Amino acid sequence: MSLRLIVAEDAVLLREGLVGLLERVGHEVVAAVGDADALVEAVRADRPDLIVTDVRMPPSLGDDGLRASVELRGEFPGLPVLVLSQYVERSYALRLLDSGGGAGVGYLLKERVGAVADFTAAIERVAAGGTVVDPEVIHQLVRLRQDPLERLSAREREVLSLIAEGRTNASLAKHLFISEAAVNKHIGNIFNKLNLPVDTDGHRRVLAVLAYLRA
Repeated sequence: MSLRLIVAEDAVLLREGLVGLLERVGHEVVAAVGDADALVEAVRADRPDLIVTDVRMPPSLGDDGLRASVELRGEFPGLPVLVLSQYVERSYALRLLDSGGGAGVGYLLKERVGAVADFTAAIERVAAGGTVVDPEVIHQLVRLRQDPLERLSAREREVLSLIAEGRTNASLAKHLFISEAAVNKHIGNIFNKLNLPVDTDGHRRVLAVLAYLRA
């Protein structure tokens, strides 16, 4: 899959490293910018297939990258965004996942960029409309609080955590050493126990991830 990407990162070395990596695996970087305002301008000028952006960047050095991404997803519905963060920041992850119904978004820690295969797979998954959340983000959120998920069994929570990582049913089955039929059964139980509406079949996995992250 060859994608047209925009990279937004204020650290020059990391920005250039991302551009080099993305181009090396066959993607086209149509713009590489260092602040949130330039990101918005670049997307409006040449809408990409996906944005890869830092959370914190100029002009205010706050969560400008995230806020720009959420704004752009409102302006261009369905625009895929993969956000990179140095730390686990729960509110940032939830704000991003709440945008556009949670489809076509990812939240990864910057250290994940070093795992090239995982990083490039996440880019392709998000570009295709999937949702990807860094395993460390999930781990820390689970450690903080699990109360709303008490209705789920230990196995169901494990399955849900892997769904939040963006895994397919086949990947879940392989990771857990169970059949895909068993995976489907666990996922069905999760949807029912979280009271996810039946008429949102295409987005139930996203809704389940959001419920999981809010826990």
